[in-house]
Amino acid sequence: MTPYFLLNDPVNVAVKDIEGARLHCYTPPMPPDSLRWLYIDFNSFFASVEQQVRPELRGKPIIVVPVASDSTSAIAASYEAKAFGVKTGTPVWEAKKKCPGLVCVLASHEHYVNFHQRILVEIENHIPITAVCSIDEIACRLMDNETSIKRIHEIAASIKRGLKANIGTEVRCSIGVAPNRYLAKVATDMQKPDGLTLLPLESLPGRLFTLALNDLPGVGRGMSLRLEKAGIRTVADLWALDPHAMRHIWGGIMGEKLYHLLRGVELPDDKTTRRSVGHSHVLAPDVRPPAKARIVARRLTLKAASRLRRLDYYAGKLTLALRLESGMRLEAAAHCYRAADSLTFVHLLDELWRGLLRKTAPNARIIKISVTLTDLTAAADLQPELLPPLSPAELNARAKAERLSGALDTLNRRFGRDTVALGMMPQDGRSFSGTKVAFTRIPDAAEFLE
Repeated sequence: MTPYFLLNDPVNVAVKDIEGARLHCYTPPMPPDSLRWLYIDFNSFFASVEQQVRPELRGKPIIVVPVASDSTSAIAASYEAKAFGVKTGTPVWEAKKKCPGLVCVLASHEHYVNFHQRILVEIENHIPITAVCSIDEIACRLMDNETSIKRIHEIAASIKRGLKANIGTEVRCSIGVAPNRYLAKVATDMQKPDGLTLLPLESLPGRLFTLALNDLPGVGRGMSLRLEKAGIRTVADLWALDPHAMRHIWGGIMGEKLYHLLRGVELPDDKTTRRSVGHSHVLAPDVRPPAKARIVARRLTLKAASRLRRLDYYAGKLTLALRLESGMRLEAAAHCYRAADSLTFVHLLDELWRGLLRKTAPNARIIKISVTLTDLTAAADLQPELLPPLSPAELNARAKAERLSGALDTLNRRFGRDTVALGMMPQDGRSFSGTKVAFTRIPDAAEFLE
């Protein structure tokens, strides 16, 4: 017999796999109020913050870049730049050709986090926040008395007025409202910039058919190719599939989830666990020779180790990845007994660095460095071992190194990043460790001191 999974909760649908059994999901009836989620997506967030902080940039086409080099790519573009076809990911050299008056602005990640925190406070003045989805996206589940069209318009207008008055005229947002969070996010892209789009249940699927497949979250370049191969070229084609066909195309449960999400069903959020702590840096041209790049790699390692300790984790593996100017990519990893001290990870880095550099020309220039700590164990989950792989003397040295690392963390948090450090540091004052914002990871204030 094929198992069916039913829930008493009329909103959520359980999605489980039982020993490879063929899965069917029961789609519960939607509640009468089909507009249940309000999603806020800030328009060109990094670029908008730069224009707010620096009035001379307002009204001008700008891109935000990670480093001052034409070989890098834009990490954000203002709407004035987007009018010329410049967007996130456009190479700087190409962006300058498309838009002769383009202004390139070095990213100020601390500003972006500061504005993000202020925005959260402002939105809470108008509606409770349910989920912070990224640095520029926030989701709010509407209460029963907030789901009427009139009330939704009032809330959206109040949020926009508050942002303009208390955050700044340049920091604008688009708001989408729909039966679930997924469709509310889709709705934010249907009117930009500064839009408000309602996507009620009764408008489905017709309103979705105006979109391209890659307008849907979860349909990236690779999935678009897979859909094309399956003969799915439009959202209407996708809608016509049954849950099992979507599961087959996606190669997993995400396809079946998407079937229900497109129909307005709310699904429980997937639980996530931390799997890595790492940092990367695109190098400016003057620090790409191996000797200088090695200093950058060391600094990234120290920062990752400091963050690991603040999060109260231990790591058992360090991975070093290099990308050369020639386009060649190198990667290697080294294991260790669970560690949280900087000395252990610096020694692993030195070992990996020597090994990777043997595979390149002596003066090969390095354009990007990534350092990642994995095999994580929370300190609270550590168990005593009867026969640890280190000798008593080695364990004692490791404990001393951990105490030293913690003392350095304390000094740097109190007196500023890089007040004290292990080994050689850049001579020109650059730390190469300024915290960077990924749209799916928002650093807290402490990270800017590491």
